[in-house]
Amino acid sequence: MNKTLSGILTFIVYFSFALTACPVNKPKAMINWSETAMDFGQVPYNQPIEVEFRFQNSGMFPLIINNVEPSCGCTVADFPKQPIPAGGEGSIKVTFDAKLSGYFSKTITVHSNTEEKITTLFIKGEVVK
Repeated sequence: MNKTLSGILTFIVYFSFALTACPVNKPKAMINWSETAMDFGQVPYNQPIEVEFRFQNSGMFPLIINNVEPSCGCTVADFPKQPIPAGGEGSIKVTFDAKLSGYFSKTITVHSNTEEKITTLFIKGEVVK
């Protein structure tokens, strides 16, 4: 009886190691952007400007955007909080507050469940008085 219990425990331990050694490939979504950069050219001082970065989930699994991080406080991003189904479309709205004159170049980092995990979007231009 003791040998049987020992054999079962040994089997469980080896089986557990085998499961943890196998790579687990979670299903990934695929995101195709219509564009990832926007050059606003010259924009008026003290007037917020807005751009919409459109995308499509071209994968076979729901796309989840976990977080979107603008590079500074002068830029705000609004993104879908619900999963985007396979074949579905969505957008990230970015608003830049043009309160300082001069050239600007900002990044918006998008965290998602795609293979790449991170996509960087870019906006640039010149604020003129």
